[in-house]
Amino acid sequence: MDRELETRDFRIVFMGTPEFAVASLDHLVQAGFSVVGVVTATDKPGGRGRNSVMTSAVKDRALALDIPILQPEKLRDPSFLEALHALNADLFVVVAFRMLPEVVWTMPRLGTVNLHGSLLPAYRGAAPIHWAVLNGETETGVTVFFLQHAIDTGDLLYQERMPIGTHETTGEVYTRMMYIGARALVRALRMIRSGEVHLRPQHEEGVSHAPKIFPDTAHLDFHWPIQKLANWVRGMNPYPSAWFLLDNKIVKVHAATIERASPSEAPGTMVLDQKSLRIAAPDGWLIPTELQMEGRKRVPILDFLNGMNWPQGRIGQIRCSSTENNS
Repeated sequence: MDRELETRDFRIVFMGTPEFAVASLDHLVQAGFSVVGVVTATDKPGGRGRNSVMTSAVKDRALALDIPILQPEKLRDPSFLEALHALNADLFVVVAFRMLPEVVWTMPRLGTVNLHGSLLPAYRGAAPIHWAVLNGETETGVTVFFLQHAIDTGDLLYQERMPIGTHETTGEVYTRMMYIGARALVRALRMIRSGEVHLRPQHEEGVSHAPKIFPDTAHLDFHWPIQKLANWVRGMNPYPSAWFLLDNKIVKVHAATIERASPSEAPGTMVLDQKSLRIAAPDGWLIPTELQMEGRKRVPILDFLNGMNWPQGRIGQIRCSSTENNS
């Protein structure tokens, strides 16, 4: 790879939007890198009545660090490209931002690196943490790589592994990965700064995908194996939350345990037994511990059951979909 790597400090433009990216920005600044600009999402109306302005977590941090900020609506806008070019960056660093057009990611002399929340080429796409948990992976990691034309396909610069706990949620993995990724990014940029870059191409045989998560993706199907149901509950926590339909109302399952068994009840059958709710699956029971009925607050299972005032025993059948479109 032809890159004019120099040992002097180089100028960085950081691109990111959510809280996940803030840790990386902080670590780069604390490590002494010269962050000369930040590119982040535009402000949006929010709050009650949408009368207040919602700013990105990265913008808020950049303001506190007194770093110049660019907030383009369109990444090909000539005025944005001119302002970005004027920052005279040697390298762009992307963490949880939009897909960049080629005119942007090819602008700096050293190219553009991206921090991705998986061990590429596994889980290419928008939701790598979600899908690793949903699929019951016991390990994931972070990858720093150079951008190229196809999404998440560039040469690998640095990777770091991390375990996924048996009961860990997407939110918990996200929080740990935020800091693991920030430290990995600093290590990768130090490699670039020192000229010790040993890139590895991605091998196609290891490719898997992590498409964007939608609320419909979180719909529980009680024809699924019990372990998949458990993975879906923790994988959709905290967002968008696993759910099922009961009397045409959405019930979100924020937390649950499982019991492996061979229920005689049909999948989706609800049984109330000694102040716990059990829902039958083909090879076990899903036992919710935190639920939220549509239009109500999230509550522990006992509060939920007290609000429903159900008798003990077989209390109903959840509408189940027989499709496997989420697998």
